[in-house]
Amino acid sequence: MSRYERLSVLDRFFIDMESHDTPMHIAATMLFDAAPLRTEHGGIDITRVREYIASRLHLIPRYRQRLAFIPIERHPVWVDDDRMNLRYHVRHTSLPRPGDIRQLKRLAARIMSQQLDRGKPLWEMWVVEGLEDDRFALITKTHHCMVDGISGVDLMTVLLNMSPDTEITEPPTWAPDRAPSGLELMRDEFIRRSTLPFTFIGSAMGVLADPRGAYAQAADIASVIVQTAGMGLGRSADTPLNRPVGAYRRFDWTTFDISQVKIVKNCLGGTVNDVVLATVAGAIGKFLELRGVSRAEQAQMRFRAFCPVSVRPESDRGRLGNQVSGMIVELPIAERDPGIRLACVTETTREAKEVNQALGAEVLTAVSEWTTPTLLGLGARLAFRGRAYNTIVTNVPGPQLPLYLLGARMEEAFPLVPLFMNQALGIALFSYNGLLCFGVNADWDLLPDLHDLLDALESSFQELLDAASGTSDLMAKARGRRPRPRAKKTSTS
Repeated sequence: MSRYERLSVLDRFFIDMESHDTPMHIAATMLFDAAPLRTEHGGIDITRVREYIASRLHLIPRYRQRLAFIPIERHPVWVDDDRMNLRYHVRHTSLPRPGDIRQLKRLAARIMSQQLDRGKPLWEMWVVEGLEDDRFALITKTHHCMVDGISGVDLMTVLLNMSPDTEITEPPTWAPDRAPSGLELMRDEFIRRSTLPFTFIGSAMGVLADPRGAYAQAADIASVIVQTAGMGLGRSADTPLNRPVGAYRRFDWTTFDISQVKIVKNCLGGTVNDVVLATVAGAIGKFLELRGVSRAEQAQMRFRAFCPVSVRPESDRGRLGNQVSGMIVELPIAERDPGIRLACVTETTREAKEVNQALGAEVLTAVSEWTTPTLLGLGARLAFRGRAYNTIVTNVPGPQLPLYLLGARMEEAFPLVPLFMNQALGIALFSYNGLLCFGVNADWDLLPDLHDLLDALESSFQELLDAASGTSDLMAKARGRRPRPRAKKTSTS
């Protein structure tokens, strides 16, 4: 018997947007204590790691599936891969000992520059040994058509444990389903499309049953769509960060203490995400000034960040696929006063929530589902070419307890968001065990000075900490725990 699952329009979007220069995978570089997995020869026990991953695959069916395409319209579907080879996906490499963080960043960037093979399940894991301070790294790479930020965290908690357990359980036997033929896919698609009018009729009957309620809901949705589309069609600033990107990447990272971020929030107002956006705004302003863009010129710019927002209900936690919308936030990059900068960001995000941009984007996605799958992709391409926003800033909450891989404790985890056309910078954050981990993805040629941006992020956040000092005695708890400085040698440039 053949079985398959049709990709949603939003999942397909990341297939359609992919090119040689814009690979559409999300990724992470995680650092672990090496001692629990060290072999007698000093390396990492890759055989045991593969056995463990194999024991968890039944919990992640998508990891044993590949893409197939419906003939003619080329809509993708998931089918079981009867030739799935775990050794291909779980890879083993080493840095020249003792490998430093700069070398690891270079390796991670190189891995992330390469597209995943669409003829195979769309994920890879790289176990990297040879890292200094008795650590190893795990670099994961998963196509965005499979996961969004929240489902990526769910996936992490499936692959890792909350306790330092070293037991590997016997997995259930897996028998792949037969992949459907092209004729079967065409037949099923014809049947699906023939039922769409009945779905529409069912909706119309609901309108007749409650015309006033339906009218009010339709008016609200129409208003949201108009305002969301207006934000998307508006042209953002022309900056050195918004040029056609190439195929090579730089990847850098830094960490902040979450307790410090919360102290800034509590003293100066806003949310944790507002503090993040104010930090990014200050850093972008400093960085552009280093590039010769004066403060006066910045004041004339509409520098906008797209901020993904999860619309995944709790009942869908643990399922893969994308259930994400987003809002566009204009960042006050020319404002040098950190308190005013945060206040501006807080007001802007409040207005965006009132407009409910996130709902508008969700509705546009739903409209694409029952019209044509290319609507969302065409709209997105127009937005990217028209520079609807300058960068992406995504903040994903993670577990605040340590995670373990076969007893090896994860120390830090740095996420990566893909780059789109004409966007040379993407910033992703992951909160984990008291840390806020920044992962910064950039085009290799357009940002050779990426380390300057990381320095600017740290100094921008320090300004917010300093601004919060004196507003509350809570600052006394933070004064001895300032952001850890990054040694210049860890730069990727």
